[in-house]
Amino acid sequence: MTERRIERRIPARESRDGAGVRLLRSLGRSAQHRIDPFLMLDNFVSDDPDDYIAGFPAHPHRGFETVTYMLEGRMRHRDHLGNEAVLESGGVQWMTAGRGVIHEEMPEQTEGLMRGFQLWINLPAREKMTPARYQEFSAEQIPVIADAASGARVKLIAGDIEIDGQRHQGPVKGIDRDPLMLDVRLPPNASLGLPLGSSHAGFVYLFEGEGALGQEGLNRNEAAELSPGERLVLHAGASGAAILVLAARPIGEPVAQYGPFVMNTMAELDQAIDDYQRGRLV
Repeated sequence: MTERRIERRIPARESRDGAGVRLLRSLGRSAQHRIDPFLMLDNFVSDDPDDYIAGFPAHPHRGFETVTYMLEGRMRHRDHLGNEAVLESGGVQWMTAGRGVIHEEMPEQTEGLMRGFQLWINLPAREKMTPARYQEFSAEQIPVIADAASGARVKLIAGDIEIDGQRHQGPVKGIDRDPLMLDVRLPPNASLGLPLGSSHAGFVYLFEGEGALGQEGLNRNEAAELSPGERLVLHAGASGAAILVLAARPIGEPVAQYGPFVMNTMAELDQAIDDYQRGRLV
């Protein structure tokens, strides 16, 4: 099987979003910094409440999906449809915004560490106007698979994968692009090989420790786009590594984006903005 290599590196840059939340943005810094179907990846981490306490007040979405993965801390989610939940450490929320939702995310803490990721994933044209829906899972509902040979632990959020000769399935299901989302924790100097079908594009993101993809070193807080292939080989350095692995089937359609609206044409964008202004987003 052909091993995946690093096709392109997209370093994260400091940014602020919502009501001033401080974060690191790699994918999504511009239209050139996307990996179909992935539109944006934000990494938020701080133990200073001033960096996150204002949160993300009510804002609209149409035409794509948002994934919030909490590593540390608590975040309350609510929308104008009456949905509300608190996402805690280790949990994930997968929101398919579809034709529209007005959503807010506010910290449930006034002190301590807040750490996690938000990912935006595009929807194909035929799915962009589907009704909004959610999938939410606590840390206890997400399987963690141990690889006996390497000592690695793989948290399987979405997709299915073979580890140690057995197939495993993540809790997130029914997503159009058949995504794979893994949180891989490697002990010091360990290596782990994972199958990754050639139909999927994606990237890896080192967020703790030291690591490499094959023979190529990974830089902390950088989205490393994957070349075509059928297999990933991840390595950890002397301090171990924590690596996010994301892959999905590309869409291959035009992308027209204006902030939280992602459609295929400018006319559809104009319609989304008009619908929001007139209270017809959903």
